[in-house]
Amino acid sequence: MLTLPIKKKWFDMILSRKKKEEYREIKPYYSRRFFSLFNIVDEYKGSLINPFEENPEREIMFRNGYSKKSPSFIAKCTLSVGTGKEEWGAEKGKEYFILTIQEILKESEEFDFIES
Repeated sequence: MLTLPIKKKWFDMILSRKKKEEYREIKPYYSRRFFSLFNIVDEYKGSLINPFEENPEREIMFRNGYSKKSPSFIAKCTLSVGTGKEEWGAEKGKEYFILTIQEILKESEEFDFIES
């Protein structure tokens, strides 16, 4: 499962259902991860055209911090490319990968943390 760090402000807004999208810059780092997770072929690499016609849902863990015990949630998300909303952290006129939160499946208090 893909795990993405997220700032507390956006983390809390998503959990309170006020924010319905999370944005990531269009860079090779995220292209590789999202294209692999969403089974998008390499021909789209570097393209800002929205290739997400079927728009499958995938589970992604969002974590407020980097520790395995940091507050987290798992959400079903779809992926697209476009401009985001400034009130949700996007820069005006800039294109992003947009993860649309379809459903929150689990929150961190529901996780079973295992000491390793």
